[in-house]
Amino acid sequence: MSKDSENIIEIFSSIQGEGKYVGCRQVFVRFEGCNLHCAYCDTEHAIGAHPACRIETAAGSRMFHELLNPVSAEDAAVQIQALLVEAPAQAVSFTGGEPLLHAPFIHTLRGKVDALTPFLLETNGTLSEPLATVLDDVDIISMDLKLPSATGEALWDAHRRFLTLARRKELYVKMVIAENTPDEEFIRAVSLLESVAPDALLILQPVTPCGGVAACPPERVLAMQAEAMRHVRDARVIPQTHKFIGQL
Repeated sequence: MSKDSENIIEIFSSIQGEGKYVGCRQVFVRFEGCNLHCAYCDTEHAIGAHPACRIETAAGSRMFHELLNPVSAEDAAVQIQALLVEAPAQAVSFTGGEPLLHAPFIHTLRGKVDALTPFLLETNGTLSEPLATVLDDVDIISMDLKLPSATGEALWDAHRRFLTLARRKELYVKMVIAENTPDEEFIRAVSLLESVAPDALLILQPVTPCGGVAACPPERVLAMQAEAMRHVRDARVIPQTHKFIGQL
């Protein structure tokens, strides 16, 4: 299983703005394509919409040059490695879109990027079969637990299968909460996590208003955290911090 080239949206060095590793320096590799259509999505990731990949010219410079897509694994590794040398990073973060649509390419990259740098997978937590193919290549899994009110479809079974695999690695789970998040969906989600991976850190992420999705009232955020703590070992409230400080 390998793939030598792939369409990539951008490669850059910045701080992680969500989840367990907020504030840590990471190199981000953002892929095209997603198998879901979340109401609050703020990323342009359409397949074929990016004829070239934006690559940061120097770590943190926010200046970019372009490589025509598809980008070879060899070229991607060279660019990732250069950014890691300029600004040591806690991890290389694969994001999107949905990076597991590109699992063979991630597998190829693992053999070309400094093995001491962890690979972090930011995923919607629905594609268990591709995950199985790269489980040995990734070190940290940041899994979204998607609610039907956000995606328009129930993904409980897919999430259960995914969690069963993902719990073998360092795992934390993010759940976006909004004004319209139904109580019954929230309870089902935390109960699912309790039944499969109760030791996984749960991040409740108040939505950044987008696409008509309204913010979760602050008092409800606290009530949801209190309920979550009845089901899992650790539940924290962390918004999209990079939005506050103008980071990529």
